[in-house]
This record gives sequence, C-alpha cells and structure tokens, in this order.
Amino acid sequence: MILMLKSNFINSNILEVVSKMGHFDTICICDAGLPIPKEVVRIDLSYVKGKPPFLDLVNSFAEIFSFQKVILASEIKTENSENLNALKKIIDPNKMEFLPHEDFKKLTKNCVAIIRTGECTKFSNIILESGVNF
Repeated sequence: MILMLKSNFINSNILEVVSKMGHFDTICICDAGLPIPKEVVRIDLSYVKGKPPFLDLVNSFAEIFSFQKVILASEIKTENSENLNALKKIIDPNKMEFLPHEDFKKLTKNCVAIIRTGECTKFSNIILESGVNF
C-alpha cells in the first residue's frame, strides 16, 4: 500500500480510519493529557513526552484529509497562543470554531477516532470535521 500513496503519510491505522470517513464525520488529534472515551477508537502515537509533536501531526494530516471545519478549545487563545498561531498557518482561520474545553471533551465521544500525540502543552487538541474534496 505504501508504494501507491502520493503522500508521505504511512501510518496504516490512521489511513484506515480516514478512508472510512464520510462527510461530516469527525476525528480528533490530541495532546498526551486529553481523556479519551473508551468507546472511541484510540490511535496512540506517543512514545515519550513531546513526541510526536501535535503540530507535526496536524501538518501531516492536512496533506491527506479534506476538512471543512475544525474545533478547538477556546482556552488555546490565552493558554497556548503559540500553537494557535502555528495552526493558523496550517489551517484557514475561517474554518476554526472555538468552544470551552469541557464542551470540546464532550464532542470527542462522537469522533470516529482520537489520535494521541506526545504533546505536553496545554490545549493542544483539535477536532477535524470531514469535508469533500470536490
């Protein structure tokens, strides 16, 4: 399968989940501290604190995924503006929606999967809503 991809993205678990997603489905990329509901598929990429970084995964994910909206915790604006500014270079800010962190965590129950990074900075979590590529 790797030889057929036009992308450098090779994680088979992520590619499998993304290939089955439909319009309006959601997937979450999170930091090491976000609670993950037991009923949601967990793809754990973390191996030590900080690795892999949240932004690296979001950037790589943007190459393979067509999303129409992203949801972030509103606390990122004051508690992690560095990551928010970096996200604005990867994702159109007009696609960003902000909710209180407690509401964000409730939405994760509806995600098709949650991908856990090793990120250890506050509010480094994002929910991507699937769009269409036409």
